[in-house]
Amino acid sequence: MTAVTDWESRNDAYLAAGLEWLRSRLSAGPVDGSGDSADDVWWQGAELDAESATPPALELLGDRLGLSRFERLTLLLCAAMEFDPAMAARCAAAAGQVETGQPTFGLALSILPEPAWDALSPQRPLRYWRLVEVHQGAGRPLVASGLRADERIVNYLKGLNQLDDRLDHLVRPVGDILGPLEPSQDAAVLDGLGAWAGPAAQVPLVEVLGADPAVRQGLARAIAQRAGLLLYELATDRLPRAGLDLADVIRLWERETLLLPLALYIDVSDAPAEEAGSLHGLLRDLSGAVLVGCREPVAVPGRPFRLVDARRPSPVEQEKLWGDVLADVAERDSGLDAVTRRLSGEFDLNQAAIREAAQRARAGGGGTDGLWNICQAQARPRLEALAQLQEAVASWDDLVLPDEETMLLRYLTDQVRGRSTVLRHWGFAKTITRGSGITALFAGQSGTGKSLAAEVIAGELGLALYRVDLSGVVSKYIGETERNLRQVFDAADQGGSLLLFDEADALFGRRSEVRDSHDRYANIEVNYLLQRMEDYRGVAILTTNQRQAVDHGFLRRLRFVVSFPFPSPRERALLWRRAFPAQTPVDDLDLSRLTRLAATGGMIRNIALNSAFCAAGRQAPVTTALVLEMARVEFRKFQLPVSDADFRATAKAVP
Repeated sequence: MTAVTDWESRNDAYLAAGLEWLRSRLSAGPVDGSGDSADDVWWQGAELDAESATPPALELLGDRLGLSRFERLTLLLCAAMEFDPAMAARCAAAAGQVETGQPTFGLALSILPEPAWDALSPQRPLRYWRLVEVHQGAGRPLVASGLRADERIVNYLKGLNQLDDRLDHLVRPVGDILGPLEPSQDAAVLDGLGAWAGPAAQVPLVEVLGADPAVRQGLARAIAQRAGLLLYELATDRLPRAGLDLADVIRLWERETLLLPLALYIDVSDAPAEEAGSLHGLLRDLSGAVLVGCREPVAVPGRPFRLVDARRPSPVEQEKLWGDVLADVAERDSGLDAVTRRLSGEFDLNQAAIREAAQRARAGGGGTDGLWNICQAQARPRLEALAQLQEAVASWDDLVLPDEETMLLRYLTDQVRGRSTVLRHWGFAKTITRGSGITALFAGQSGTGKSLAAEVIAGELGLALYRVDLSGVVSKYIGETERNLRQVFDAADQGGSLLLFDEADALFGRRSEVRDSHDRYANIEVNYLLQRMEDYRGVAILTTNQRQAVDHGFLRRLRFVVSFPFPSPRERALLWRRAFPAQTPVDDLDLSRLTRLAATGGMIRNIALNSAFCAAGRQAPVTTALVLEMARVEFRKFQLPVSDADFRATAKAVP
């Protein structure tokens, strides 16, 4: 504090001496430019203390922006209007004007030593860095136009060094959102710092790659902080679209980087494709320390860059974090190690999210019991905007399949439970670099139980079930399908979710049927989907009605392929027995008669529900005749063959 106060005192004294020198120059009138009189010691800088660690603000500014002595004195003359209200009258008198006003370039040329005519050229610092504003009226020559010092620069000369308020709506300071970094993240920060270590004609962009926006921003802040810079984030959606206005913003920011230790963070991960060109131009033109948050590398022509991986803490680090933040509940909850292992195995959260989840669980008073739901809620806001959340209420008893297919689904759930143990504690993670995801293809015609099976698995594992309609994700525009899929997986990467990709027929096709570039690109889209499924920490399931349309090369990349056959009579009988809840009033249903209907499980559920609705509306029990009537409606809906004899109730024999 004492050093700052001393500098402020020296700066005030230096400005006071400069103002006094200006008053004497204005009173003396025009000079020959030599400035060798005894009172001209100040302008030469002879009063500056060579031993001083920090020069006065005018000299600092001049050194950083490359101002000559004449340009520094011209700037001081313009700023003097703000320091001394009587200075305007002195300027008017020295220029022979009747009215007081702003100083002119002509006045500066006449009273200041070492005048230079190019001082107000657009390429020189006074105008290039917007240090002075020229008020040139119609028909008035530049030399006679009024000059005014920029308000930000006037404050700087006073010793007030704060960010230009014209940038307030465009940038905001980046705070510490992650807290202490983990060792794996520290290594990434050191890698980013290396980009600014050596001399370079142009400072490289530091591109921070990752799916988690908080981690991208947190590592960018750490890189800037360790470089001794304050990080500000640019709101790209507020940038002016006009070229000249954008150039002014760039120039203002670059001026700020010369006055303050600043770095700029620009997140382009969600930028619309149509804005890619303008963003590339912005990144190319901005000088100084610039960090870019992105999901994929951004190639900016003519600008060197350094890639930095912005990952969440590793699974081992997350397990340790969970143990640290839950240490205070260890006495109340037995099996804390099992809890932390399960949480770190299923969820992929950054350290801030882990601390927040633990704090919410602690505030709720429920110990670790509610942590699973709290962690799932972390991803819901992002994922629910891209997929449909379905409540998983079905159980194994609701699923009617042949024993072999049911066993495959049991194997799938066992693998999900044991995956983290195998990878992390049994050493398989060192030998398997990719393909550790639990993926499956459910194949069968509509209504055979594919979606129901996904619901059963989600309920069994405590996962949130999200349905992604692939027919809505696939786009005719090249690159757009991958973009849509990336958004889904990035949002689900935090874990605790089962992704059900419905209608995979919209994307899958046989590789042998490639006819043009669009067909080849469709295979790229399929490969991208399968690659993201393999790397996904949760469970990803595809459903298709046409297994024969899926190439065998794609099938090899799926861990499970489960066929859902048309239900046999035995299975249909079981489905009909479970179709009506115990509370439903039924009138001696003829199950053997209903079993003869060639209906899928989905059709049987619809028929039972429609029958119950109608019976309740008629205030009567559900009868065989009513069920057959609703079955006729269901069969006609799917344009299936309908024979009146098949849907006519058989009269009961009279005893």
